[in-house]
Amino acid sequence: MDTWDIRSLAVEPHQPQVLSSDDGAARAIAIHLPAGEQLQEHEVHEHAYLVVIDGEVELEQGGQTQAVGPGWAAHWVPQERHEVRATSDARLLLVLAPWPGPGHPNQR
Repeated sequence: MDTWDIRSLAVEPHQPQVLSSDDGAARAIAIHLPAGEQLQEHEVHEHAYLVVIDGEVELEQGGQTQAVGPGWAAHWVPQERHEVRATSDARLLLVLAPWPGPGHPNQR
């Protein structure tokens, strides 16, 4: 069993910390997203699960925006474009599954 206290990890802005990465299974990543910064509109090859641990973020997809805070979770299917903006300093847990997903550059 692996465990992490996401709130106390020394995760620096712009330096996501990979907590676990198992080929064919999943990758878990802790992210520190400072207030006013964003994960610009993007898509991934995997299912993306985002859990807000601390702080507040806005999730945007297809022109729809939702403000969420601690305890919220979101899911995007592969190639679903989305954006995440921090309205306050935020700690996030991102899980990508399966890792790497079909078509991922690591598989080329």
